[in-house]
Amino acid sequence: MKYLLIITALLISIHVSAQQKLLVDQLEEIENTASKEFKQAMTPPEGSLYLFAREGNIKGVYTFKISIGDKNKVTSVFVIEREGGNIQMQNKVKDAIKDFKFDTFKVPKGKHYNIKYTFNFN
Repeated sequence: MKYLLIITALLISIHVSAQQKLLVDQLEEIENTASKEFKQAMTPPEGSLYLFAREGNIKGVYTFKISIGDKNKVTSVFVIEREGGNIQMQNKVKDAIKDFKFDTFKVPKGKHYNIKYTFNFN
């Protein structure tokens, strides 16, 4: 019984450590990792941003300056450029990006990083 408890505890700790997010503190690495997550979110058929755009009939190409901060949250979104679409679509996309939370990495507590990313909804 004692060995069963030890084995169970080991398996649980391995599972928990496998779910921990990678701590990223270099801007280039944050840009690359965030871009991968955004690309995945834009990928059909189940990407969250793909589904958002399809449901909202979002069109256009939007470039944003995105700040990533504590708890892997987007802390601010500033429009750099818009091609196509309209201001209402732009604001919907901006709000969706503001609600985005990254799943595969985390940034150091108290730090904020700015990245530039272009979303193509055409």
